[in-house]
Amino acid sequence: MKVMFIGDIVGNTGRKALKQLLPSLKQKHNPHIIIANAENAAGGRGVTAAIVKEFADLGVHGFTMGNHTWDNKDIFEWIDDEKRMIRPANFPPGTPGQGHAVIKANGKELVIVNVQGRTFLPAIDCPFRKTDEILESLGKKPRAILVDFHAEATSEKIAMGWHLDGRASLVVGTHTHVQTNDDTILPGGTAYLTDVGMVGSKEGVLGMEREAVLRKFKTQLPVRFVVDEGKWQFHGLVVEIDETTGKAVKLEKIRVREDDWIME
Repeated sequence: MKVMFIGDIVGNTGRKALKQLLPSLKQKHNPHIIIANAENAAGGRGVTAAIVKEFADLGVHGFTMGNHTWDNKDIFEWIDDEKRMIRPANFPPGTPGQGHAVIKANGKELVIVNVQGRTFLPAIDCPFRKTDEILESLGKKPRAILVDFHAEATSEKIAMGWHLDGRASLVVGTHTHVQTNDDTILPGGTAYLTDVGMVGSKEGVLGMEREAVLRKFKTQLPVRFVVDEGKWQFHGLVVEIDETTGKAVKLEKIRVREDDWIME
């Protein structure tokens, strides 16, 4: 089976890029299941029910989140009913929503797990132990499993890749918005990438308007960050999984800039 994972979609610019590019990417790669990180989709912080529907109408089957999960307060009204939405599983017990789910599409099944790192991020429950707990609950039957590790530190992400090698089909990092160049299939058959990158403006800073970010760095005064409306870039990946073993057999990064796409 083929799975496409799309990096953090940032604001209106990222949503525009998804709408423009996803149809051609679907035609090119023919994925069975498409998953996207949506935690920055609404103005760079959080997501709304309307945006989830918009993405689903474009063909996205499941959504992962991260540290901005709760930034749009209306999420509390619908997250428990939205079974395509997966928030970090290591949020404390009693948190609304679900930390893992089985996504079914085109006759295929994919287990999605979302966990959040603790290095340079709020100290929540251990992502390593929580992921172990979830995988153990799935039983021994080989399954296609995708883990979105939403974390800041490269070392923590790499450690998670090795920790899950042979137990997950794909471990992909999100949160830092810069696509890394360390894509690999680990010895146990787990496809790994430290950060898949983002879908958003390539002219800003991590998708946000650059002058505001520069003011923050130079003055250390409070600054309101807004999504940059410049030309977009689209980062993602496609992994091919052997359904009989649950192991990855091929990993291909997606990296497209708006200028290049227009020229095609």
